[in-house]
Amino acid sequence: MRSGLVFEGMNAENGATSANIPDVSVVVPVRDEVESLPMLVEAIASTLSATQLSYEIICIDDGSTDGSAEFLKQQAQVRDDLKAVILRRNYGQTAAMSAGFNYAVSKAIVTLDADLQNDPADIPMLLAKLDEGYDLVSGWRQNRQDGALNRLLPSKIANWLIRRTTSVDIHDYGCSLKAYRAELVADMNLYGELHRFLPALAYIEGARITEMPVRHHARRFGRSKYGLSRTFRVLMDLLTILFMKKFLTRPMHVFGLLGLISMVSGGIIGIYLTFVKLVLGEMIGNRPLLILAVLLLVTGVQLFCFGLLAELLMRTYHESQGRPIYRVREVVAKNVK
Repeated sequence: MRSGLVFEGMNAENGATSANIPDVSVVVPVRDEVESLPMLVEAIASTLSATQLSYEIICIDDGSTDGSAEFLKQQAQVRDDLKAVILRRNYGQTAAMSAGFNYAVSKAIVTLDADLQNDPADIPMLLAKLDEGYDLVSGWRQNRQDGALNRLLPSKIANWLIRRTTSVDIHDYGCSLKAYRAELVADMNLYGELHRFLPALAYIEGARITEMPVRHHARRFGRSKYGLSRTFRVLMDLLTILFMKKFLTRPMHVFGLLGLISMVSGGIIGIYLTFVKLVLGEMIGNRPLLILAVLLLVTGVQLFCFGLLAELLMRTYHESQGRPIYRVREVVAKNVK
């Protein structure tokens, strides 16, 4: 096992040499999973040790309040294979995964949840599939151990909708157990709740994607952090993905079309109202048609454009300055000075 990674500042691109780069980095976002963490870390370590692969485990604490951060810090100081990244507060799973990607130094990255529902024993299988030439291998929980109404049904609907919208034929977008080539995630910038759309983002980048059935276990400790309340956020992010997929490099195709429809509609209404005014001699200033048409067209176009401009400004703000979407309080690893 290779260890001894060296950090400079708060950047994951930290000058690690080829002599100490592990074969695989396992990224685990953590929030309030202190009961699961001891078994999870040992399971990952024992699985990868048996494969003779060198590895690192990167646990990102996303604002835990149950002692998870303290456990990770203590373990990172005595284990060569564990790196603990402690975020300043709860930023969400997307930001936590982004932090893990940034601090990973290997050429292959595996992600999984910290609640023991994903099985670390499936990691070698995903890595072997990755070696066949794929850029992303996604887990497929064919036999999910979750509630039927609050988890399974919404998940099936969401997966069907995402497949139809993105044209990426993945059955289980919500499965966190995935394997990536490092150069792939380096090209993807994550915002909002986009972690569940990583296959779609990878598809936009031209990645070779496949999926494999993986095991799924019932939650042993605590309660799920997810519920129906995230549905609205998923839909909004899905619209973002759809726009990025179709119009990222040619936005005029959509805005030009909207503008043309607006101008043609306004022109037709204007011609009609002019005919009514000049030929029929009727008053048009107090007609609801005039007010409603102008209000709906102008307001609709403005709202859509404001939303897009806000999205572009946010991305420009972060990417032009190299600013991540999270702030790290500290990084704890045995050999970090």
